[in-house]
Amino acid sequence: MMLPTDLSPLYISLATTCCATIATFFLGLLAARWMHGMRGSLRAWIDGILTLPLVLPPTVIGFFLLLIFGRRSPVGHLLEQVGLTVVFSWPATVIAATVVAFPLMYRTSLGAMEQVNPTLLEAARTLGASESRVFRRVLLPLAAPGILAGTVLAFARALGEFGATLMLAGNIPGRTQTMPIAIFSAAEGGDMRAALVWVAIIIALSLAIIRLLNYQGRARKGARVAPAGVGPPESVISRISVPSGNNKDGMPSATLEIDVEKSLESFKLAVQFQAGRGALGLLGASGAGKSMTLRMIAGVVTPDSGRITLNGRVLFDSSSGEKIPPARRSIGVVFQDYALFPHMTVEENVAFGLHHLNKAGSKMRVRQHLERMHITELAGRYPNEISGGQRQRVAVARCMAIEPEALLLDEPFAALDPHLRRQMEEQLRETLHDYNGVVIFVTHDMEEAFRFCTELLVLDNGEVIASGPKHKLFEQPRSVVTARLTGCKNIVAADEIRPDLINVDAWKCNLSLASPLSGEIKHVGYRSHHFRFQQNAHGANTFPCWLVETSEAPHEMTLYLHLHRPPAPGESHHLQADISKEVWNKLSTEPQPWKIQIDPARLLLLED
Repeated sequence: MMLPTDLSPLYISLATTCCATIATFFLGLLAARWMHGMRGSLRAWIDGILTLPLVLPPTVIGFFLLLIFGRRSPVGHLLEQVGLTVVFSWPATVIAATVVAFPLMYRTSLGAMEQVNPTLLEAARTLGASESRVFRRVLLPLAAPGILAGTVLAFARALGEFGATLMLAGNIPGRTQTMPIAIFSAAEGGDMRAALVWVAIIIALSLAIIRLLNYQGRARKGARVAPAGVGPPESVISRISVPSGNNKDGMPSATLEIDVEKSLESFKLAVQFQAGRGALGLLGASGAGKSMTLRMIAGVVTPDSGRITLNGRVLFDSSSGEKIPPARRSIGVVFQDYALFPHMTVEENVAFGLHHLNKAGSKMRVRQHLERMHITELAGRYPNEISGGQRQRVAVARCMAIEPEALLLDEPFAALDPHLRRQMEEQLRETLHDYNGVVIFVTHDMEEAFRFCTELLVLDNGEVIASGPKHKLFEQPRSVVTARLTGCKNIVAADEIRPDLINVDAWKCNLSLASPLSGEIKHVGYRSHHFRFQQNAHGANTFPCWLVETSEAPHEMTLYLHLHRPPAPGESHHLQADISKEVWNKLSTEPQPWKIQIDPARLLLLED
């Protein structure tokens, strides 16, 4: 099949398509970035307008372009005054191709950006990155495969544009006649051979584009992926001292004060507390508002009202309109999934927040923190090439490298197995031993909170329902929610008979109290490991019990007990008691009923 003697449609098409693709790339990327950060009802309307050329017939698009750039239009008249004419010119082919190809570039790029984990962007902001740096270093590289696909698709769409081009640029051989228009002209004139040649050329270019997309997909799938366990084994780290750059010796410890409100979908979050040196644990069930509280402190979420101060510096104040962006708050955040940048090595992750230092200073500080976390050998690896425990060390090193005034830990051990969790918990405690900043530790694990924190704050449904030293909170919880979150497994309704005696209908008994009631109670609780079994015991709160069933753990037994009489078939238990294997080995040989004693001094008297 011979090529036509006039190859101008090929040159015009390629020149038009390349120019339109370049214009579409920047316009589509700019629009996608703008829309990515937009929220609210207006977003859907703007998105619809930007996507409209994708669904409109090309002739309709061409008609609207004529209304805009035609000689009788205000724009066309203005251009004529400076000696420019758009209609029936080569620039008109570029404008038409750009308009019809733009939605593909915009929608594909926006979709790619929305697939990027938003936590990575939040992490970048808390590490001091400006919005432009977040876009250049994190969002753009991670969305690059989708953006490249959008660029290729936009090229293909611009190459095949016909209707809008014909309306705006016409069919002028050597000037505006692209290959699709040449096919139309040849077919209309009966020259099917010429039309077939141009069709073949377009098909060949299109197949090359599809091949490029397929190659891109295989390249992504072939990227390095290592199993989570790759890397040196975890080891217990000796004491590491990490001084804060903001609180030198002789200076007072940091203080964080927060009093904010935020309306969420299911409840209103209202948090008020003050934290100083030593870890403060935010304890609560999933969805209680713990992580949202951290996000407001870090600045990645804006409260509806209230005030946040750190070391006397106002981070947020709704009354004055003060709002310091996350990049300037000097607050490090270790996210639950660690939020390491997957396209950067360990060394690059730790160095991300040090852009204010020169190259030598940044390398020195990175090396210092890698050594302190014993992960120097991991410097050149990517996050998917190291284990979960190692990723946590990298996340901590990245935060500590920026020398923050406060450190926020959002369930940092949740993704680890129990053994590694305890190991990393000990390491983190030692790492922060000499840290003088504020540490906020979010968890729903009662034992983890007790081991790691000195003060506890309990959140339930967006409200602070208890706070104070951990020992006091565990020994004297005032509410059912607090008692349950601190591990109490036996909680039932109770009624006062007299100040020193209560009735517990669920257990079919009366319980004597160690001291008279000072207020109204609705429930009583008793921790499962406080029960005592004594066959010859007598006196207050001593009852016969029968075993309903057991549950075995490596070092203890859980007994489910029925009081006063043997349980009927299918009848549930009254109490849950946790005892050691040594106690169980002795108790299991004794005949039932056993005698169980409920210590009046250990009863938890709870509000509703």
